[in-house]
Amino acid sequence: MYRTSTGEEIFVIDGHTHFWDASPANQKNVHGKQFIECFYAYHSNLSPPEERWSLEKFSKYDGQTMYDDLFVRGYDDMAIMQPTYLYDFYTNGFNTTERNSAMKKKHPDRFILNGAFDPRHGSKGLEDLHRLAEQHKLQGVKLYTAEWQGDSKGYKLSDKASYQYLEAAQKLGIKNIHVHKGPTILPLNRDAFDVADIDDVATSFQDLNFIVEHCGLPRLDDFCWIATQETNVYAGIAVALPFIHTRPAYFGHVMSELLFWVGPDKILYGSDYGIWTPKWLIDKFMAFEIPEDVSKETGSVLTLETKKKILGLNAARLYNIDVVAQKNRIAASGGYAHLAAAAQAAE
Repeated sequence: MYRTSTGEEIFVIDGHTHFWDASPANQKNVHGKQFIECFYAYHSNLSPPEERWSLEKFSKYDGQTMYDDLFVRGYDDMAIMQPTYLYDFYTNGFNTTERNSAMKKKHPDRFILNGAFDPRHGSKGLEDLHRLAEQHKLQGVKLYTAEWQGDSKGYKLSDKASYQYLEAAQKLGIKNIHVHKGPTILPLNRDAFDVADIDDVATSFQDLNFIVEHCGLPRLDDFCWIATQETNVYAGIAVALPFIHTRPAYFGHVMSELLFWVGPDKILYGSDYGIWTPKWLIDKFMAFEIPEDVSKETGSVLTLETKKKILGLNAARLYNIDVVAQKNRIAASGGYAHLAAAAQAAE
């Protein structure tokens, strides 16, 4: 929960979090090492010095650390867990639905659990998707189009096999399709994250919501031209957001373009935990204003109402979260006890 200086409460849904294991013991080959070290480079280069972790902690953190970073030290009320399997790189997978489900089971009022699919898995993958959907009552999936599978170094959403999976997701009531379309991660191929295939499937599957994670960076223009035409395409700002620290003018440019083309109702906050932690991101976001020289052409302004939508209300709408009822459930389970204690200590 974030409280403004005037005491107004802002409900926060972190749209992009992970509970991964990239420890040396789980690395299957050199690619597993390359992948987590590339993630760590993003973490180190874009985080404030006081927020940087050791590589050992970054490679495998425990559930309590995650919970505290998101909900105690951080301002998240809820977090969406987005799996990334990477079985070609990690023996037990990098960040699986099964691993994430342990956090969901332990803290049911705090986490939204998403699944995943890969159309290259054929009929067996469709069976797995049905099983996951039934077992976890999925509302969303995370897709990683650049993931390696044997000799294949990626796929497109517009592939015939992808259509079969999207049709299955639609029938299963899985409406939110989160797709990594951002910067590349070594050793994956940059072009496999291209945003062009979003245009095709968004038109073909009007009943699905396509949340383009990392808003297509570094392909911001391509993404914006697609998202302004496709009413069911949304922008996730994980990865874009930490530039608020290292390159605030660039972040202002990204937000100005997103607000102009996509609009405040289709932008979702995400910390990308454990690459970054919510507290410093949200503190800086709440204090941020788009510079006048950046916004003068687009007219884009980050008002308090817009920030409230981005931080939680837009995701709540997509995932059918009744914010008032959810706050009451979290409070009843003691989830806000630390806030009450802090307020009492301040008095």
